[in-house]
Amino acid sequence: MLHLPTLLIQVAIIILLARVAGGLVRKLGQPQVVGEMIAGLALGPSLLGWLSPQVSMALFPPESLGYLSTLSQFGLLLFMFLVGLEFNPKVLSGRGHSAIVTSHASIIAPFFLGTLLALYLYPRLSDESVSFLHFALFLGTAMSITAFPVLARILIERQLLRSKVGTVAIACAAVDDVTAWIILAGVVLLVRTNAVGAPLALTFAGSLLYVAIMLWGVRRIMGRLGNVFRREGAVTTELFALIVLLILGSSLITELLGIHALFGAFLLGVVMPKDYDFVRLLSEKLESFVTVLLLPLYFAFTGLRTSLNLLTNVEMWSWCLLIIGVAVLGKFGGAALSARVTGLSWRDAGAIGILMNTRGLMELVILNIGLDIGAISPALFTMMVLMALVTTFMSTPLLELFYPAKLRWRDLPEVGAAETV
Repeated sequence: MLHLPTLLIQVAIIILLARVAGGLVRKLGQPQVVGEMIAGLALGPSLLGWLSPQVSMALFPPESLGYLSTLSQFGLLLFMFLVGLEFNPKVLSGRGHSAIVTSHASIIAPFFLGTLLALYLYPRLSDESVSFLHFALFLGTAMSITAFPVLARILIERQLLRSKVGTVAIACAAVDDVTAWIILAGVVLLVRTNAVGAPLALTFAGSLLYVAIMLWGVRRIMGRLGNVFRREGAVTTELFALIVLLILGSSLITELLGIHALFGAFLLGVVMPKDYDFVRLLSEKLESFVTVLLLPLYFAFTGLRTSLNLLTNVEMWSWCLLIIGVAVLGKFGGAALSARVTGLSWRDAGAIGILMNTRGLMELVILNIGLDIGAISPALFTMMVLMALVTTFMSTPLLELFYPAKLRWRDLPEVGAAETV
């Protein structure tokens, strides 16, 4: 039964710690999300539960975590809608050969290395309850993700969005995220249909039909929302309520189809009108509420599921380092080498590789899905969370090393007024 004072105390502590940690890391030149990820881990068994189990149990009793999870999942639906809303296919146009080749290489290389790593990790961190195929596909997908929203904000903060490096990186990240989510949807579909015994062909066909309806039918209908916005000159309360209902409806359909509610929210964002003012005003209505209140709850819930105590010996820590190394090699190496092959300088190619290695919140989303559907164990979940934190944290200082501030505006005359995200 819900104990409201406990939930209110939990939310207050999570928001306070997230803002403090976020503010501290921003002084170090890191994006806010890094501090919020660290704050979430600190509230879990890895730190608070280790330092004071009694306080941890009093603040986060097991029976209360279901309500915290529900709130965080709702916030995640809204966040995934925002990610889809900010994805504009126009960023892919005019980016040339470099963006096309780099985006494909930065997916294929980490996916291949991730599935190869699965051969080594499967007998050590999994069991027969999970098929090797599901394990390998999930690990490859998790290695392939790039945090599109975090990358966009790093580019904006570093005034790189309109440079050659920025335009290629943002185009590649957009392709990466869409491709990774498509692959993940297939993996979730495989695991869930096996678990419930539903016909794979039926659920797969239903999912494809829904995606087709959204992309070629609902997208045209959504254009009318843009007309309403232009007529009213604002995102009215009625329009906003309708959009929230559409998010919930699309999420419900994809959940019932078996591919996860998050895909429905993301897909609705993708088919929304991309008018700049409409996207900006709608994002402003949602973003503060989501990023200040709901996403820190998700970080905290992830932290409560992450326990460094599961890494019980040197061997397990060596596996964790191996995962981080493979993740960096696949993403940074694949993106940087392919960018270099297409004619970019080593400095530009290295900067793109660093940016593409940023994983952030998107990685945590995929990892939580993997844990929920049973594709990965809690120990591997913990290792992958550390990988997400390390690869996100390393992006900003390495970017400054490869692409210092004096070079930020070097390519602006060539690129021109590139469209912002």
